[in-house]
Amino acid sequence: MPSRPVRTARAAQTVAVAALLLAAAIACGGGEGGRTAAVAPQNPAWDRIGTLSVHTSQGPRACTASVVRSPRRNLLVTAAHCVQSRRIGLLDGLVFTPGYRNGYSPYGSWPVESVTVDPRWEADDDPEYDVAFVTVRPVNGQQVEDAVGGNPLGTDQGFGLAVSVTGYPNERDEPITCSGLTASQSPTQERFDCGGYTDGTSGSPWLTTNGRVIGVIGGYQEGGTTPDTSYSITFDERVAELYQQALG
Repeated sequence: MPSRPVRTARAAQTVAVAALLLAAAIACGGGEGGRTAAVAPQNPAWDRIGTLSVHTSQGPRACTASVVRSPRRNLLVTAAHCVQSRRIGLLDGLVFTPGYRNGYSPYGSWPVESVTVDPRWEADDDPEYDVAFVTVRPVNGQQVEDAVGGNPLGTDQGFGLAVSVTGYPNERDEPITCSGLTASQSPTQERFDCGGYTDGTSGSPWLTTNGRVIGVIGGYQEGGTTPDTSYSITFDERVAELYQQALG
């Protein structure tokens, strides 16, 4: 489907925004082996990951997103439920703040311009299609990928891969990270076990050791219902096709 522009936020939508923020990003990372995510040390590669918030970097948090490589250098990947639901529609006024830490936004905030989701997500919030590609506007004439770089998209990589998962819990002002192996939840969903991935971490990228993003927290149970296990749809031909649609 073609990308849909995000509508300008209006004060009358405050209740709808709050409802979607409560529903979005119930993401988890669990306790296999008692592992718990730790604060992510500062690293330029992790500056490609940031918060999705409403209006400003200090506004209500929605989720986590990250920059993915694209020809126009303006593309993010996150979970679809972070930006749109059948009940609420598109969440307006989102900005992406890469590398955010403790109130500091080293690269500024990049306004969301358009969102691309699968028609099956748009029609029925189908958890098999809980991924979205998001374009952001340039800031001071610069595209976001030129500022922080981008991670290549990885599809059809299989299960049992070593990944790091980095994201922003709503209750923290800095990102957390944990490394582990992916496992099959179903033929089209995968899981990651490490504790600490609470509300706000939906959309957090699953990065392989060679820097490819092969998942985002979302999918089954919108990413998980406890802080013990996170889920993602398997990045396969569904995601590869959606990525091409987002490129226009």
